[in-house]
Amino acid sequence: MIGVDIVAIARIERIFAKNRERFLQRYLNENEMAQIKKPTRAAGFWAAKEAVAKALGCGIGSELGFHDIEIYKDARGAPHFQLPKRIIERYGIRDTSLSISHDGGFAVAVAAIETSKPA
Repeated sequence: MIGVDIVAIARIERIFAKNRERFLQRYLNENEMAQIKKPTRAAGFWAAKEAVAKALGCGIGSELGFHDIEIYKDARGAPHFQLPKRIIERYGIRDTSLSISHDGGFAVAVAAIETSKPA
């Protein structure tokens, strides 16, 4: 299953200017917030979480919230995501992959999820 999302970085910059902390706390955990130095990365993380939810086919809502998806970087700086055990079991998730990119004022993310259950 594959999910894609794109976010205008200017949109995130406007939100940052108004209330950065409240906005970040609404959709990121503490480890993720520590990684956010610029709106560009925040936009990438937002797009990544939306892409994961789209790949699962449920979107962000009662079944899967922003805080259920944790974005992190490995030792080489490559992005990954972690999901709670209940979601992994519900969807039979076997493997995942995540790509985040920024260009031309946009952040885009693609999430791929391999499952043992049919979509």
